[in-house]
Amino acid sequence: MDKKLSQLLAFFLCGILLTGVFTGCINQGQKPEESKETLLPEVTLDQSSVLPDWKDGQYHNYFGTTKMLNGFNDKYPDLVKVFSIGKSVLGKDIWCIRITNEKNNTIKSSCLIDGCIHGQEWEGGEACLYLAEYLLINFDVNETITHILNSSEVYLIPLVNPDGRQDDNLYNDNGINLARNFGIDFGRIRGGVMPLGKLFGRIKIPRIPFKISREFTLLHKLFPSFPLWLTNCGRHPFSEPETQAMRDFMRELENNDFSFYVNCHTAWHSFGGPWDAFKPPFEKSKQEQYIFDYVTEWVVENTEYEKYKNLLSYLSGESSDWVFKEFRIPSFGFEILSQDYDCYTGGGKHDHLVHWMETTLPVFMYLLVNIDNLRLWRTPDIQPSLPEGVPPEPLQ
Repeated sequence: MDKKLSQLLAFFLCGILLTGVFTGCINQGQKPEESKETLLPEVTLDQSSVLPDWKDGQYHNYFGTTKMLNGFNDKYPDLVKVFSIGKSVLGKDIWCIRITNEKNNTIKSSCLIDGCIHGQEWEGGEACLYLAEYLLINFDVNETITHILNSSEVYLIPLVNPDGRQDDNLYNDNGINLARNFGIDFGRIRGGVMPLGKLFGRIKIPRIPFKISREFTLLHKLFPSFPLWLTNCGRHPFSEPETQAMRDFMRELENNDFSFYVNCHTAWHSFGGPWDAFKPPFEKSKQEQYIFDYVTEWVVENTEYEKYKNLLSYLSGESSDWVFKEFRIPSFGFEILSQDYDCYTGGGKHDHLVHWMETTLPVFMYLLVNIDNLRLWRTPDIQPSLPEGVPPEPLQ
């Protein structure tokens, strides 16, 4: 009995000792209160998007744009590819940035937004840079933007006319209005252009003013959009290296589910589809016209921009016209900034940069969330998710 009792007592004591040891180990391993402090919250993809930290007055010329794009390329290697689509007259690169989640290899729709085909119209190029940064800083945080970059390729060309942008000149270095150098409705005098090129291959003739006669003055008052001068559209369509580069690049996108195109200008404060000339160089189906009207009405109702109005419709032959005719995809002209600025006469000034950039985001985001609908000419009825305060209240 004594021996059995001794064994039982020894077993009992060992149990107590082992329980204490294991309990201490478990408590030490868990440390529940400390683990609460060290665990990081899980990242969710429904957080509100944030805006780029831009300041008024910080515009980007050709070299500033190049530096910014290269910075994006270094900081976001899995989202960004920066490349040149060609050279300007003076040999500057026409930079393009592609933004997409390169780790996602699904079939994606593509789109193209460009700016500054007129070198004095800075805001078009700035809008491309602002959109690029907005998409990049919100990827993998905001659900809408993450989905966009997982399912589409966004191509942005901030400076179609890098020579003109650097010199603050509407024309390229050959004195050509690049916006009228596309292969549609080319060289019509009543469209405000003359197919001259460089005289004797040397002399630049950017524009030819009309003699301001009584008749022209009256006509201009009745129809403010009627031109008081002719701009040089080049000797023949795509005579310029800049427009050749744009043409060839867009033909490459045609094989990559090219879904929509936006050509950004300054500063008629308006938005619209391709412009019908006196005798339209193309026809629109009822569905195509419905989509153009639907998109334009959405922009008018949700932003401060107006529907493009041009009683004479003389401004034909731009890239948005050519893209629609060539590829039959939704294409738009976007005139950023207030009408106070006139790049032809030098009236007004570039100001309130951040405000104008924030006014462009609703337009771009609306088109991006509807990229597949637009590609198929379906009703673009998806509403974009926007950060608080966007769009901003119109300036007084």
